[in-house]
Amino acid sequence: MSVKDMLLALCVVVAWGINFVVIKVGLHDMPPFLLAGLRFLLVAFPAVFFVKPPKVPLRWLIVYGMTMSFGQFAFLFLAIKLGMPAGIASLVVQAQAFFTLLLGALLLAEKLRWNHIAGILIATIGMFMLATAGVTGQVTTGITLTTMLLTLAAALSWGMGNITNKVIMRNTKVPVMSLVVWSALVPVVPFFASAWLFEGQSTIILSLMNINLKTVLALIYLAFIATIIGYAIWGSLLSRYETWRVAPLTLLVPVVGMLSAALFLDETLSAQEITGVGVIIVGLLLNVFGGLLSQVRVVREQHQ
Repeated sequence: MSVKDMLLALCVVVAWGINFVVIKVGLHDMPPFLLAGLRFLLVAFPAVFFVKPPKVPLRWLIVYGMTMSFGQFAFLFLAIKLGMPAGIASLVVQAQAFFTLLLGALLLAEKLRWNHIAGILIATIGMFMLATAGVTGQVTTGITLTTMLLTLAAALSWGMGNITNKVIMRNTKVPVMSLVVWSALVPVVPFFASAWLFEGQSTIILSLMNINLKTVLALIYLAFIATIIGYAIWGSLLSRYETWRVAPLTLLVPVVGMLSAALFLDETLSAQEITGVGVIIVGLLLNVFGGLLSQVRVVREQHQ
């Protein structure tokens, strides 16, 4: 990877890491379903007038939009609104990697390797430590069983979106931006319907009438920087380099997320929570790089 592309990749990682802080800021003055609906409305419009629709069956576009966009961000925004720390959310949602593996094995007959299973088990221990920190009296943040389960539901939705994306890409080569922009149309109505049902007409009207610059800037960041620009750059990198060169860089997203949350939101962790974070990171690293270690060992044995 060239220096220029590496810098572009790191810019995307930083943008996606800070994204969780921006979500927290945006949710301060706007309910979660309304904020998410406005985000995807801005992603879709006016981009749909300039980006060609993807040549995929409508049912798969709907499934992708309902899992990758609606499911993931409905649960994530709600979890953060209910108190899930932005930094921890950026880490826990990376469980999508494990859900993707499990769903791939279940639905696509893909094989799980030893490092995948070990990584899942280790990360599960870490998440259990985070979720039970309140029971042990070690909690200092908004991590509860409810917010943890909501964040994991967001990760599961992301994983389902990844599987849908695999199915789509198997049948035809779809430009990343085409899929991102047109699938953004799918969750708009469900988000606004959820806002109407669960957040209420009066709350929606008050939020829109009293919207402030901070919320507007948060929406611009979420829609244009984190989504349109971020996915455009990332898709370009994935199209020009092997997946193994690009994908592992996403492990830096929760690092940026936790650092930015500590810097801008003054989020702190208890001893048990810090330990849980460390255990989850070990599980993620083993999941990504464990297979490479096995390949290196095999190569060494062949040369001996």
